[in-house]
Amino acid sequence: MTQSNVSLTPEQVEFFRREGYLSIAQFTTAEDVAKLRVSYDRIFAEQAGRSEGNQFDLAGTDEDGKKAALPQILNPAKYAPEMNDSLLLANANALAKQLFGPDARASFAHAILKPAGSPAATPWHQDAAYWGGDYDHDKQISIWVPLQDTPVEMGCMQFVPRSHEGLNIVRHQHINNDPRIHGLELHASELHHVKNVAICPLKAGGATLHGGYALHYTSPNESTTPRRALILMGGLPPTKRETPRDLFWLEEERSTHTAKKKETVRA
Repeated sequence: MTQSNVSLTPEQVEFFRREGYLSIAQFTTAEDVAKLRVSYDRIFAEQAGRSEGNQFDLAGTDEDGKKAALPQILNPAKYAPEMNDSLLLANANALAKQLFGPDARASFAHAILKPAGSPAATPWHQDAAYWGGDYDHDKQISIWVPLQDTPVEMGCMQFVPRSHEGLNIVRHQHINNDPRIHGLELHASELHHVKNVAICPLKAGGATLHGGYALHYTSPNESTTPRRALILMGGLPPTKRETPRDLFWLEEERSTHTAKKKETVRA
């Protein structure tokens, strides 16, 4: 079993809890990054998970034969199980345990490829806006890791400090207000929350971490190099809410996809 080689300082833990995010200059080694890139490039080249609904366009309507604006693969380690032997996962598990206790776990959640010259941003949003209204997710984090140096113009992570306070989920909509698109964005009425933005460029193998209620964003990739990012989830299971939140934008997407399936059956 691969052994972790990272630990947060007390100052880093305090910063994360106060600000809602943290940037870590080096989270895994260059050798680990090189191995992960081979697996990453292979599963995207194979369009792994497409037939199961685990590979799709995060920022487009995901039509067959149309180039994806922002391809994503859910659960990438399912298609590249060697990722589970990586130092990156060992370090993510260690980080989760340090923040949330010995029962915390981490796993590979998704891989997002932002093609060279892609005009697609990942708009301002909260991850919890995707996760349904029945549970609270205050003991879960996302760990975002680039597999190449990622300056601002390539689409590094950006955060609104302290936007996690209160654990509120503000109003979202699907990108361009189109429920056929899986990706979410802040509704225009909520953009006033975007202020005092912290921009976090990283070297390959660095990381940012944030909780599900922290507002974050990545810009279009203006570079000539594809931006490869792996995202891991860590922490403890969510807790059931007495009163569910009304995340009506998720129902809009479900209704659209149900209608699409019915049309396919009729055809």
